[in-house]
Amino acid sequence: MVVTEIFKALADPTRRAIFEKLARGRMNATALREGLAISQPAMSQHLAALRAAGLVREERQGRFVNYEVDPEGVGSIARWLAKYRAYWPRRMDDLKRLLKDMDQ
Repeated sequence: MVVTEIFKALADPTRRAIFEKLARGRMNATALREGLAISQPAMSQHLAALRAAGLVREERQGRFVNYEVDPEGVGSIARWLAKYRAYWPRRMDDLKRLLKDMDQ
C-alpha cells in the first residue's frame, strides 16, 4: 500500500476515530458509529476510504460485517517510520547541544 494513501485516509479526524476504535478490537459499523455523530452512509464512506488505504479489512458473517485493523496497513506505516527512527535521536542530540551552547 502507498503510504501517501494511508496518511490521506488518516488525515480525516472521523476516520482516525474509527481507526482508533478498531485498534481496540473487531466491531461492526453500528458499534463503530456509537459516540460519533455521523450517518450510516457516512460511516460506509469512511470505512471504504480506510479499506482502500489498506488500513481496515472486513469479514462477512452471514448478513453481518465486522471490521478490524489490517496488520499490513499498519506494517506499511511502521516501515515508513523506521526510515526516520535513526534521524530523530541524532537531530535531538544536535538540538540539545545547540541549546546548551546558547545557555552558556
